[in-house]
Amino acid sequence: MPGLKDVKDKIAGVKKTSQITKAMNMVASAKLRGAQDKMESFRPYAEKFAEAMGQLSGGTEAENLPLMEVRDPKKVEIIVVTSDRGLCGSFNAHIVTTAEQLQKKYETEGKQVSFVTVGKKASRAFRKTGKLRASYNDIMGTFQMFNAREISQDVSQNFIDGNSDQVDLVYGKFHSIAVQKPTREELLPIKPLASEDTAAPAAQSITGAYIYEPEPAEIMEVLLPLYLNVQVYHSMLEVGASEHAARMTAMDNATNACKDIIHDLTQLYNKARQSAITAELMDIVGGAEALK
Repeated sequence: MPGLKDVKDKIAGVKKTSQITKAMNMVASAKLRGAQDKMESFRPYAEKFAEAMGQLSGGTEAENLPLMEVRDPKKVEIIVVTSDRGLCGSFNAHIVTTAEQLQKKYETEGKQVSFVTVGKKASRAFRKTGKLRASYNDIMGTFQMFNAREISQDVSQNFIDGNSDQVDLVYGKFHSIAVQKPTREELLPIKPLASEDTAAPAAQSITGAYIYEPEPAEIMEVLLPLYLNVQVYHSMLEVGASEHAARMTAMDNATNACKDIIHDLTQLYNKARQSAITAELMDIVGGAEALK
């Protein structure tokens, strides 16, 4: 059985760790509120943008727009968005695993795969593969729309130059504080988005045709790059909120684990102290009997 001093030192160390994890939980909770508000405020804008794209792209000829050019995907680029910091459980590991599974699937089909990473965790995970084309680190804590614009411009120019035939986006989507799931979306080529269900009865839906000035093709030339910016920025907002939620959950679990360890160590300390007291009493009784 360990000595009393050793057990007492362990209890003191675990208590300090518990204080740290509790403080990190509170910090993550405070940051989550701001990140979640920003993400939820941006979601309606992204949905309306997608709706407008759906109306415009329906009658647009993709051959005249480079970003909508559909090719035989022999080269696939995967954008992986993770956080810069750790201590958020398995959140980043799930995103990296999803990207790796996607890589194996494409390589099994005989396609060439390259990566563009956003966040330190993704960069460290794919650096050793030799397939990392570009990485954007130290931006997930304070990213802005211009960061998403830089990434989307780099990826779209690489697509237009013919160095990639398809671009996928892998990131962690925020569902709730307890649930954040890796999500994969096809970013390029931009395909005509499905509009609302036209099979609904006329009595339940109102349809109408819009007249655009200038022509939809001219508007699409301007909107397509903006649409990419919105998609990338939206994924970064989702990861930002998911990171804080996952860290808050991880630190809460760590604090509870510290409490369990302290409880077990306290029991061990009491047993060791009782054993020491019993040994001393036995020595005293033995000495008294010897004096008789």
